[in-house]
Amino acid sequence: MFSIGEFARHGRISVRMLRHYDAIGLLQPAHVDPASGYRFYQAGQLSDLNRIIALKELGFTLQQVQEILAERLTAAELRGMLRLRRAEINAQIEAETARLARVEARLATIEDEGRAAIEGVVTKRIAPVRVAELAGVAASFQPEDITPVIQPLYRDLWVRLAEADLSPAGPAVAYYEDCEPPAGGVIVHAACPVSAGPGAIDGVNVLELPEVPQAATIIHHGSMDDVLVTGQALARWTDANGFSSVGYLREVTIEWSPDVEQWVTELQQPVRPAPAKTAQPT
Repeated sequence: MFSIGEFARHGRISVRMLRHYDAIGLLQPAHVDPASGYRFYQAGQLSDLNRIIALKELGFTLQQVQEILAERLTAAELRGMLRLRRAEINAQIEAETARLARVEARLATIEDEGRAAIEGVVTKRIAPVRVAELAGVAASFQPEDITPVIQPLYRDLWVRLAEADLSPAGPAVAYYEDCEPPAGGVIVHAACPVSAGPGAIDGVNVLELPEVPQAATIIHHGSMDDVLVTGQALARWTDANGFSSVGYLREVTIEWSPDVEQWVTELQQPVRPAPAKTAQPT
């Protein structure tokens, strides 16, 4: 047998924690000297200790650990729980990484606010175009809500075009509109120009995107998750040059690559001259 100190050293745990586990009935000594009160542990109890520590590291409470230990899980079952927890942690890391990227984009936008000139904005007419499209609903216009909706839509659209033996007739066009209240959210349209008539592609809507008489356009380089800076630069140009925006902008994919940092997208914001401001009475 081992004294509590020796057992703690072998188990790489503190004596204080062993005393706590004893107090709550999670891991009790194999023997307690009635005269001195000293606790003694057997080597076989290291197996229980290892399970306790592993389950704690997986995020279980001590009460849950106690219930799980009562079921006498095998090493294989614990390994399965580890794989599941690893997947959960990886998902949390990805979510936090994405959240930090969104904060970085907001900070970049804040830092960009002081720039007086906004280069690269062109106004032009957008001609009508026939597109094939699939649509879905996102909770908001924020990139973290749009991306998980639009990417599967485009994957499905490419598959359906291939099954119909059709090739895109131009760059992909994403556009948006508000959902009708009270549902809220944003309708996401994943579209692609095609030379086909209505009903030519199974499960895909074919329609004419109308002309935009005047649009303010700007080129965005890189992932659409980082589009905030470019989009707000376009908004500032629109306001500074006497225009008001009309609805959501369109996103036209000029260049696509497996590497999102190589993407080139044109943002097309429909605009119209802003109404003249009337003088306020003094």
